[in-house]
Amino acid sequence: MSQPLDILATEANIVKVLKDIFDPEIPVNIYDLGLIYEVDVEENGTTNVKMTLTAPNCPMADQLLQEVNDRVAEVEGVTEVVLNLTFDPPWDKSMMSEEAMLELGFL
Repeated sequence: MSQPLDILATEANIVKVLKDIFDPEIPVNIYDLGLIYEVDVEENGTTNVKMTLTAPNCPMADQLLQEVNDRVAEVEGVTEVVLNLTFDPPWDKSMMSEEAMLELGFL
């Protein structure tokens, strides 16, 4: 019998992976940039990621979404990735972490 999935540890590992993915146009990772709205791991390993982009017409959208999907799928315990792209609420700079704001000169 397999061990039950440690959901909190899996979510933490996913966040680590997301912090290694950078917006191609901005030198800040997508997590600190505030593009990730939600990470929800179910007991069966299905992982729902709700995210946005800095702009709906982002030219790198397909590449960025594919990278998120591929990298999250590699995390131990993840059996399926359901990526939900939303623009509600729309992204703005107030969603960035303090580190991101500092990196970009907003602080």
